Amino acid sequence: MQKSAENIKPDCSDFRSVARALTVVENDLQGAGDLLKNLSFKKDTPVIGITGPPGAGKSTLVNSVIGGLLADGNKIAVLAIDPTSPFNFGSLLGDRIRMAPHFNHPGVFIRSLATRGSLGGLSAKTIEMTDVLRAAGFDYILVETVGVGQSEVEIAGLADITLLVLVPESGDEIQNIKSGLMEIADAFIINKADRPDADHFANNLAKIVHQQKGEKIPVFKTVASTGEGIDAVTAFIQSAQHKKNIRKELLLAEKAYKIIQQRRMANVDKKALQQNIAKALSEPGFNLYGFLDSMTP
Repeated sequence: MQKSAENIKPDCSDFRSVARALTVVENDLQGAGDLLKNLSFKKDTPVIGITGPPGAGKSTLVNSVIGGLLADGNKIAVLAIDPTSPFNFGSLLGDRIRMAPHFNHPGVFIRSLATRGSLGGLSAKTIEMTDVLRAAGFDYILVETVGVGQSEVEIAGLADITLLVLVPESGDEIQNIKSGLMEIADAFIINKADRPDADHFANNLAKIVHQQKGEKIPVFKTVASTGEGIDAVTAFIQSAQHKKNIRKELLLAEKAYKIIQQRRMANVDKKALQQNIAKALSEPGFNLYGFLDSMTP
């Protein structure tokens, strides 16, 4: 007999229960609200946000970090977020391929999901799904976000620790990214550090960050594909999880805002909206604002 949604209790010792709970929440199936309200958090599981521009090697880095965290017998959950096509609303969800070495590991749960049009690098359901994983009792939760630019500061409203992944070639763009992404990072990771100018970039980055934030933020150099430098990143994650989170109120306020926003937009069918616009475009004198007035009471 199939359990009703509200009676599903996600437990990291039973990945099927976790998968079912995530599916209910992600798709807002019947009982999703009750399931969320009945979540019980028995341990303070750290949420690690991993963000950065496309091509920085975030998925490869996550794959290597998983290996380091597993060494102590931990249970690891990964939410890997892929962009959604604005044209067909599909998503490749290819992170499982890049994390193939851990896909069948009994201590690793990997879930890919799409942004579904969210511009901030996070799926609208990411917050709720992260809380499902926290309630399941995992030791670490890694959230890898889409590299879409400065709007990725949303990750600061979800994660306890935020890691910003860059590559040596980012040096030419450092002035453009520091005003947004740079300010949310608890540590910086220069991946693909075997490339030219990696040391120079790392030194400049450390100086800029110190000037901007007035404090010393760790800058790690890694080659995720070979595992070089991963031990230092893993040690930072393990030590940082025990520090008091001075942004707790801010994080909860951001989470609450996102959930309220999501609920108020629940009745907006983006695909139907596109179809209605396509139909309206065939009429002469189409005006977007007049079209929106006709759709809202």
